[in-house]
Amino acid sequence: MSSHRTVNFIISYIGKPALVGLAAAALLLTVFPEFRQQHSTTEESSVDLDHRSNNEWTGPVSYSHAVARAAPSVVNIYTRKITKAADHPLLSDPYFRRLFNNQQQRIQSSLGSGVIMQADGFMLTNNHVIDGADQILVLLYDGREASASVVGKDPETDLAVLKIDADNLQPISVGEPSQAKIGDVVLAIGNPYGVGQTVTQGIVSATGRNGLGLNTFENFIQTDADINPGNSGGALVDSYGNLLGINTAILNQSGSVGIGFAIPADTATKVLKDIVSYGYVVRGWLGMDAFPLTAPIAERLNLPLTHGLLVRAIYNGSPAYMVGIQPADVVITINGEPVTDRQTSISQIADVAPGAPIELEIWRQGQTFTVTAVAGIRPTSP
Repeated sequence: MSSHRTVNFIISYIGKPALVGLAAAALLLTVFPEFRQQHSTTEESSVDLDHRSNNEWTGPVSYSHAVARAAPSVVNIYTRKITKAADHPLLSDPYFRRLFNNQQQRIQSSLGSGVIMQADGFMLTNNHVIDGADQILVLLYDGREASASVVGKDPETDLAVLKIDADNLQPISVGEPSQAKIGDVVLAIGNPYGVGQTVTQGIVSATGRNGLGLNTFENFIQTDADINPGNSGGALVDSYGNLLGINTAILNQSGSVGIGFAIPADTATKVLKDIVSYGYVVRGWLGMDAFPLTAPIAERLNLPLTHGLLVRAIYNGSPAYMVGIQPADVVITINGEPVTDRQTSISQIADVAPGAPIELEIWRQGQTFTVTAVAGIRPTSP
């Protein structure tokens, strides 16, 4: 009996406060439901975060779709050049001349890549790939072979247009190199070392590279995708298989060092269209010889300028001559844009269509004035 009273006492003493506490907790959860959801929300947010990170990952597991889209448009190029061997001194003797062929010839072979741009057989490659070649053989993606003829060359961009006669050609889809961003994934497709079509992967390392001394007009896309001898003239494509550029050079000609350069596709497309239409590339021209005004030169000539092009000479009858530009003038701006370097300025003038106006801001002997020249046609390089 005593133990029964003790249990009742404990229940009455402890149970009532506990029941009151549970009732208060229930009331609080009813009035403030966020207390009830806090723990579950934390768990759900953690799960959602992991789920969201998986959903927002846009990098493909494979680039096979991009390769399948672009690879049929990339060709292997094999060239042959026949050169006359140097005459041996003994060949001047009539007796020995009968023993040897006085017209000895040597065949030099080289390789490269190309990109089919039009279904009618027009394609692009580098000028240095086919320069001086006596025979050009193109190996298509499907295994067919075709002889190629040179439609035209543009040494100033190191591009050449070839033509083959073949059916069922797949032209490459051209992308927008101006929209390429540093870090974008790119694929280089070509024929390195003649092993056959090969794909390498990298990123866009830089855009607008110039001043390398490779071409007259330089606006390279730089990439760390492996570009080796034989890749020249091949395609640099984005992760969707669209052409961004024509692979043209590596920093070290003895092998790949992760620094390769490609000519932007928009530049290459203009070269193709102009050569097919006119036989040469149409570019704007002012007819003045100028060099960058650097700080040491400005100090030496006592000029109060930090940038510009110092005019060294003017061609008689040229657009610059016609508007009165003189040697020792300094071109400060071109079409309102400050002159920063010679390469950019040359390209800016060349991009102006012949017959279109070019506004130049000139500094001369402490005075600044503006002239408007009419662009001429830039003479073609030999």
